[in-house]
Amino acid sequence: MAEGSWFDGFQGGPFLGRWNSRGRAMTFQVWGWRREDASQVLAWVPDAEGGRGAAMPRRTPATKDPTAVERANLLNMAKLSIKGLIESALSFGRTLDSDYPPLQQFFVVMEHCLKHGLKVRKSFLSYNKTIWGPLELVEKLYPEAEEIGASVRDLPGLKTPLGRARAWLRLALMQKKMADYLRCLIIQRDLLSEFYEYHALMMEEEGAVIVGLLVGLNVIDANLCVKGEDLDSQVGVIDFSMYLKNEEDIGNKERNVQIAAILDQKNYVEELNRQLNSTVSSLHSRVDSLEKSNTKLIEELAIAKNNIIKLQEENHQLRSENKLILMKTQQHLEVTKVDVETELQTYKHSRQGLDEMYNEARRQLRDESQLRQDVENELAVQVSMKHEIELAMKLLEKDIHEKQDTLIGLRQQLEEVKAINIEMYQKLQGSEDGLKEKNEIIARLEEKTNKITAAMRQLEQRLQQAEKAQMEAEAEDKKHLQECQSKSDNLQKQISQKEKQLVQLETDLKIEKEWRQTLQEDLQKEKDALSHLRNETQQIISLKKEFLNIQDENQQLKKIYHEQEQALQELGNKLSESKLKIEDIKEANKALQVGGQRPPQGARDGEAGAS
Repeated sequence: MAEGSWFDGFQGGPFLGRWNSRGRAMTFQVWGWRREDASQVLAWVPDAEGGRGAAMPRRTPATKDPTAVERANLLNMAKLSIKGLIESALSFGRTLDSDYPPLQQFFVVMEHCLKHGLKVRKSFLSYNKTIWGPLELVEKLYPEAEEIGASVRDLPGLKTPLGRARAWLRLALMQKKMADYLRCLIIQRDLLSEFYEYHALMMEEEGAVIVGLLVGLNVIDANLCVKGEDLDSQVGVIDFSMYLKNEEDIGNKERNVQIAAILDQKNYVEELNRQLNSTVSSLHSRVDSLEKSNTKLIEELAIAKNNIIKLQEENHQLRSENKLILMKTQQHLEVTKVDVETELQTYKHSRQGLDEMYNEARRQLRDESQLRQDVENELAVQVSMKHEIELAMKLLEKDIHEKQDTLIGLRQQLEEVKAINIEMYQKLQGSEDGLKEKNEIIARLEEKTNKITAAMRQLEQRLQQAEKAQMEAEAEDKKHLQECQSKSDNLQKQISQKEKQLVQLETDLKIEKEWRQTLQEDLQKEKDALSHLRNETQQIISLKKEFLNIQDENQQLKKIYHEQEQALQELGNKLSESKLKIEDIKEANKALQVGGQRPPQGARDGEAGAS
C-alpha cells in the first residue's frame, strides 16, 4: 500500500494529527469523515519496528449523525481560530492588518460556519448558494447595520454576493459588532429558515455558542483595507498546520518565554539607564541655570556699584555747589554790612542828602530781596534734587530687597540639589545591593555548572560502559553462532532476546544523548546569563563613575555658591555703608537748609536798626 493512501474512501472533513519526537507512534483525530460504506473504518496497527503494519478493520458506531459531527467540528475550529487570534493579537500588541495569517484563517472559518446548511436556490442558469442573503437581513433587524450594508454595496470592486459577504464580515469586525449582528440573526429563526436547513449550524445551539465566543474579539483592534482586495476570487481553505501542536513547538514556547524574560530584564536595565541619564541631564540644566543666574547677579552687582559711584559723584558735586553758594552769600552779606556801617557813619556825620541815601537804601533793599529770591529758588532746586536722591535711595533699597529674595531662592535651589544628591546616593546604594545579589547569583550559577559538568562526566562513563557491553554482547553472539550451529532453535530464541536487549540499549543511548544535548543547551544558556550579568556589572561600574563625577561637579558648585555668598555679603556691607553715607548727606542737607535761612534774619535786624 502506498504512503498516504490509508485514508482512501473518505469524503470531506479535515483531520488533525500529532507525531512524537522519535517518529514511532502516531495519534490522529478525524473530523466529519464520511465513507460510502460507514460500517467499517480502517485502522493501522504499528509493528515491532515502529512502522505501519497491516490494516485491521474496526467497527464504528453507526448512531452518530454526520451533520451533528460537522457542527461539532466547525464549533471546535471556531474555538481554536478565535482563541489563537486573541492570543496572537495580544502578544502582537498592535492593530491587525489584512495580511495577518490568524485573521485570514478566522474569516475562512466564519465563512464555513455561515455556509453550513445553506439552502440551494435554483435559477434558470445555475444554482445559487451564498451567505449574502442572511447577512442582508441584519439591516432590517439591527438599524445600525445599515451603514455597513450601504458601504458594502458602494464598493466598486465587488461583483459577487460572496465578495460582499466577505467585505461585510471585515467591516463588522472593525466595528466590533459582529457578535451583536449575528445574535440578532440567531434569535429570528423563522426568517433564517428561509435560507438554512433545519440541521444547519446557525439554526442549532452551536451557532449561539460561536456568537458568544465572538464577543471576545472586541478586545482586538483591526485596520483592514477592503477596497483594494480581490474578495470575489479568494478560495476559503482552512490551514490546519496553524493548529497542530508538536513537542518542538512546546520547547520553542519555553525558549520564547525565557527569551521574553531576558528581554524584560534588558528593558528594565535600559529604563534605569534612561532615568539616570534624564536625572543627569536635569542636573546639568539646573547647573547651567544656576550659572546663568549667577552671571546675571554679578552683572546686576556691577551695575549697582556703577550707580552708587555715580550717586557719590553727584553728591560731591552738590556739596561743592552748596559750598560755593554759601561762600557767595557770606561775601555778599559782608559787603552789605560794610556798606551799611559806612552809610550809618556818614548819616551820623551828616544828615544831608538823607532822601537820596534813603532812596539808595531802598534800591539796595530791592536788590537784596531779589538776591534773596534767587537764593530761595536755588534752595528749592536743591530740595528737589534732594527728593530725587531720596527716590534713588528707595529704588536702591528695593533692588537690595529683590537681591535678598534672589539669594533666598538660590539657597532653596541649593537645598533641592542637596536632596537630589541624597536620592542619587540612595540609588547608588540600591545598585550596590543589586550588584551583591547578582554576584551571589553568579556564584550559584558556577556551582550549577560544576554539577552539570560532573553529571556529564558520569554520563560519558555510562556511555563507555554501554559500548563495552555492546561489544562483549556482539563477541558472545559470534562465538555462539560458530559453536552452536546444531542448536538452531535455542540460538534463535537467544538471538531474539539479545536483539531486544540491543534495542533497549539503543533507546537508552538515544535518551542519554538527548539528555546530554539538553544539558549542553542549559550550559550555553547559563553561560549567556553569566555574560549578561557581567555586562550588567560593567554598566553599573560605569554608572558609579558617572555618579562620582556628578558628586565632584556638585562639590565644585557648592564652592562657587559659597564664593558667591561671600561676594553678596560684601555687597550687602557696602550697601549698608552707602546707606550710612546717604544719611550723613541728608543730615548735611538739613544743616545747609538751616544755615540758608539765617542770613535773611540778619538783614531784617539791619533794617530795624536803620529805622
